[in-house]
Amino acid sequence: MASPRPIWRGHLRLALVSCPIALYSVVRGSSGLHFHLINPKTGHRIRMVSQDAETEEEVSRGDLVKGYEFEKDRYVLLDDDDFEQARIESSSTLTIGKFVETDSIDPIFFDTSYYVAPDGDAGLDVFVVLRDAIRASGVAALSRVVIARRERAVAIIPSGNGLVCHTLQEPRDLWDAAALWADVAEVKPEADMVALATQLIRRQNGKFQPDDTEDRYEAKLREVIDAKLKGEGITSEAVAEPDRGNVIDLMAALKASLGQEKAEAAPKRRGRKKAS
Repeated sequence: MASPRPIWRGHLRLALVSCPIALYSVVRGSSGLHFHLINPKTGHRIRMVSQDAETEEEVSRGDLVKGYEFEKDRYVLLDDDDFEQARIESSSTLTIGKFVETDSIDPIFFDTSYYVAPDGDAGLDVFVVLRDAIRASGVAALSRVVIARRERAVAIIPSGNGLVCHTLQEPRDLWDAAALWADVAEVKPEADMVALATQLIRRQNGKFQPDDTEDRYEAKLREVIDAKLKGEGITSEAVAEPDRGNVIDLMAALKASLGQEKAEAAPKRRGRKKAS
C-alpha cells in the first residue's frame, strides 16, 4: 500500500521545545461507489467545461488564476507570490497556545482530521515526550495552522503511537440551534423514566468497532447494480415509516424495551410534564 503524502510540513512547538512534523490526511480517497452524469439519449458521459462567463470561450483550467471581487464584476488577481507574502507564523509552525479538557470541546466544532507524525528522526524524542505528556494530562492542545490558504484553529489529541490534529469550526460557520431546541427546553423528564432509559442504555453498552461505520446502503446499492447488469430484479426491503402522530405511553414502551412488560400492551396517552 502506498504511503500517504504530507499535506503540510513544519514544526510543532511548546514554549521553547519544538520538533519537525508533517500532517497527513486521515481520509483516503473514497472507496465507495462513483457515479458519472450520463446523457440518457446517447449513453455518453457529459463533459464539464471551464468557460469565460462573458465571451463564452472555453478556457483551460491550467491557465486560470484566483481573483478577489472587490467591486461588482471587478477583480484583483492573485498569484503564488501574493499568497506567499501573506505567510504568518502558523503557516510553518503549530505553536501550542493552551491546553483544555478534551470533553470541553463540543463535537460540533470538530471538522477535518489529520495525522501528526515526526518529519524525520531529528525531533523524534521531542515528539514522543509531547505525545506522552499530553496523553498523561488527559487534555487537548490548542493551536493554529494555515491549510489551503486559511488559518484554522486546531485541537491536537494523542491517538495510537502518534497525534491527531482536528481542525475546528468557527462559531460563525455554525447554525445556532437555540431556535431548534426552544420547545425542548420547556420539557422536564420524569426521574423514573430517565432511570429506565439509563438501564436500557447500559444494557446495550459496548465498545466502538470500525465495522460499526459500514455503509449498509452502499452494500444494498451494489446488489441493485449487480442485478441490473445481469438483467435481474431485486426485492426491496420493506422499511417501516414511523407514525409521527402516534402518542405512546412512554413508561410502558421503556418497560417493554427492558422486557418488563409485553410489547403488545395497549398504548395509552400520557401527557408531558413541563418545567414550572
